[in-house]
Amino acid sequence: MTAALEGIRVLDLTRVLAGPYCSMILGDLGAEIIKVEAPGGSDETRTWGPPFKEGVSAYYLCTNRNKKSLTLDLKSREGKEVLEKLVRESDVVLNNFKTGTMERLGFEYDHIKEINPRIVFCSITGFGETGPYQQLPGYDFIIQAMSGLMSITGDDQSGPQKLGVAITDILTGLYACIGIQTALLERERSGYGQKIDLSLYDAAVSSLINIGSNFLMTGKVPQRLGNHHANIVPYQTFRSRDGEMVIAVGNDRQFAHLCAVVGQPSLASDPLFSTNAKRVENREALSYILQELFSQEKTAYWQDRCQEKHIPFGPIQTLEDVRNDEQLKARDMFLNLEHPKAGNVEMIGSPLKLSRTPVDYKQHPPDAGEHTEEILTGLGYDKNTIRKWKKDHKV
Repeated sequence: MTAALEGIRVLDLTRVLAGPYCSMILGDLGAEIIKVEAPGGSDETRTWGPPFKEGVSAYYLCTNRNKKSLTLDLKSREGKEVLEKLVRESDVVLNNFKTGTMERLGFEYDHIKEINPRIVFCSITGFGETGPYQQLPGYDFIIQAMSGLMSITGDDQSGPQKLGVAITDILTGLYACIGIQTALLERERSGYGQKIDLSLYDAAVSSLINIGSNFLMTGKVPQRLGNHHANIVPYQTFRSRDGEMVIAVGNDRQFAHLCAVVGQPSLASDPLFSTNAKRVENREALSYILQELFSQEKTAYWQDRCQEKHIPFGPIQTLEDVRNDEQLKARDMFLNLEHPKAGNVEMIGSPLKLSRTPVDYKQHPPDAGEHTEEILTGLGYDKNTIRKWKKDHKV
């Protein structure tokens, strides 16, 4: 079976998260990913931990399957020569160096497109390649702070909070996938590649959606609402007798059903709560009433009652709960790969479900330089040359 992106070669000069996440998605879809690192390995996530399994970092494993690993000293004449050969035979160059690094290495976009006019060149930086912040280093935590995301996460008691994962890296990796595939499609019409300039900062601000729109419309700076929704009530967490859960009532009909479920049908016609706008105005009063009622029964009880009435409901699950969730098992969202050092490793799978060209998991996350000899041999280099370059730390 032909994979969706079979025949597309990506030179992946990225490390840590946003870039590797993007290239893993492309690899899952069938693209050939050549992960380029400095000799010995320069992706910092190889050493981030614990946890490790037989010296292999869980962090590194999570975003580097379906790739081949090539090590090159890009400051050396030999490394530059190899990269130029690969550029000629590739479709995409993906990098997340600081602004100006590719220029210093001699591989700025203008030079790369001279080598291969069809190349799609995607640059991921913290703040983009233009503007007064272009030289600043970009880290997810800093971007969450600066973008406004932390100012609306948490509550009055907690203060600003970051999300538990590096969400701006993930968002930027997804945007990179969209941009790369869009440029590849456009190339079919024009015959030419193009440059994509992505920043974590831009991606984070784009994710503000309705909260950003609320501010732009009113000029009112949004406040931290914890697990409450700015525009919809009740759309929040509640404590049950044995845990915590989320209710997400999206309209007045669902609210009426919820009132019946908790044994207080008259709440639906109460002038303070009869419309969503009124419920937003009287958020605290309604939340207090509902919390008193929800605390009387266990989460499973409320889950069954809400689902019977088609009221959006979800228990707050631990990762152990998630791992054992029958829905995720049915969707093949966990997989096992054999790794030459770590042995059998369990990974989170791809959410992409394509009917004719499904994702495939062919390659374990590679050791640094694991495929160097294979790739260089394919470019026409003999084993003696490769052996000498390895001895001299050129590859």
